Amino acid sequence: MPKVLISDSLSPRAVEIFKERGVEVDVNTKLKPDELKAIIGNYDGLAIRSNTKVTKEIIAAATNLKVVGRAGIGVDNVDIPAATARGIVVMNTPFGNSITTAEHAIALMFALARELPAANASTHAGKWEKNRFMGVEVTGKTLGIIGCGNIGSIVAERALGLRMRVIAFDPFLSAERAQQLGVEKVELDTLLGRADFITLHTPLTDGTRNILNAESLRKCRKGVRIVNCARGGLIVEEDLKAALLSGHVAGAALDVFAVEPAKTSIFFGMEQVICTPHLGASTTEAQENVALQVAEQISDFLVTGAVVNALNSPSVSAEDAPKLRPYMKLAEQLGSFAGQITLAGITAVTIEYEGQVADLNTKPLTQLVLKGLLSPQMDSVNTVNAPIVARERNIGVSETKRERCNDYHTLIRVTVTTDQSTRTLAGSLFGGDKPRLVGIDDVSVEAELSPQMLFIRNEDKPGFIGRLGATLGDAGINIATFHLGRTAPGANAVALVSVDQAVDSSVLEKIHHAPGVVAAVALTF
Repeated sequence: MPKVLISDSLSPRAVEIFKERGVEVDVNTKLKPDELKAIIGNYDGLAIRSNTKVTKEIIAAATNLKVVGRAGIGVDNVDIPAATARGIVVMNTPFGNSITTAEHAIALMFALARELPAANASTHAGKWEKNRFMGVEVTGKTLGIIGCGNIGSIVAERALGLRMRVIAFDPFLSAERAQQLGVEKVELDTLLGRADFITLHTPLTDGTRNILNAESLRKCRKGVRIVNCARGGLIVEEDLKAALLSGHVAGAALDVFAVEPAKTSIFFGMEQVICTPHLGASTTEAQENVALQVAEQISDFLVTGAVVNALNSPSVSAEDAPKLRPYMKLAEQLGSFAGQITLAGITAVTIEYEGQVADLNTKPLTQLVLKGLLSPQMDSVNTVNAPIVARERNIGVSETKRERCNDYHTLIRVTVTTDQSTRTLAGSLFGGDKPRLVGIDDVSVEAELSPQMLFIRNEDKPGFIGRLGATLGDAGINIATFHLGRTAPGANAVALVSVDQAVDSSVLEKIHHAPGVVAAVALTF
């Protein structure tokens, strides 16, 4: 039974979901980093919110950990590169609190426009300063949205309902999607120069960090009002304060800060700045939604192999997972075979999917091919980090799909190109779920891959099989199965021999130097 640790406060219903789906769960929300490090090796899954810091040190100690699930969107508290290197899937729940966060941004925009917090404090103090708080309408104003994904698009929809003009900067926003939303897609400088209000809804990345700084704030129109419910690191706080003091920025509403919890801040005490303690996702509905979603996602992954909302691995639906399972073994075996017989540096890999497999989600299969291919050459390659390792080694990876397959109902073909040669392996499923190798380069074979095998390329001449059998027999190695193939009589041939005992280097050397043998490689699967 998989075992999960909940280390941050989640809805009690999340615990029930884990148990209902056959997952053992422990709840401990008061762990210090050293205490978490000491016990994390006992768990297959970790469910967190923002308090738990999943650092490189924690991940190094997580010897059995397979998945980290964040109840919420931001994963700044998870070392994703370290998790990826260890093959740990990192998930979030990007939809559970989208509406709540979008509504908070709209609420802050209204509060800024009408100076509500200052007016509230003044009135509670017994003053009646009706003429002091002269706000602005939002109707007819231009709202600039930086980041128009899940939350940004909801903000856009609400703003359009308020009769605002909406412009958006988002490199990933397509023209078609912008048209569907009813927003105008613009470049950042254009947005800064036109917006009366600016709201940020982008993740914190190297490309977005400090996106609002002294230079970009100078490009804003005078009197702009800024809302940030995304991440504190998107704004250079000192630069924003200077722009507020100069009057260039009329006001700011901040739900997030560069350092949290923000017990002190350069903005505290500034009447033109509204501050809230990271309340974007703080509604009863949102907290319940993300807790249930993270429990469902982690459970599905550990029990069925389904991958949903992963940040470092392709998604696999619960429906697709059982269909992919037989192909997963085939894909990894094909990659492993290619990796074990490839000695030169790999420059490119092409994976072709034909027939029934072409209708499936093949991204996880490609990752398994790469894992199998790269593992013989280097340590610590897994299905999660294999694409990154390939990219770092400048290995081109491409996929093709064909609905029809001439000879088989389903086929995976892997072509590996090196600076010296090109080699192709093909495999299919027999009986619905039994992986079979069906082709090596231009030679047709039909072989089940077993834990220990010999792959031999030889000249198709009489006496080869007898000499090979004698060599293995003299070494006390029993042959389990023997598969042969050739391009034409007397031409190139291959032999795949399944053996019961390991073939050591001395035996392999004898085979390699036998008459007619071109190459001999011991394989393990």
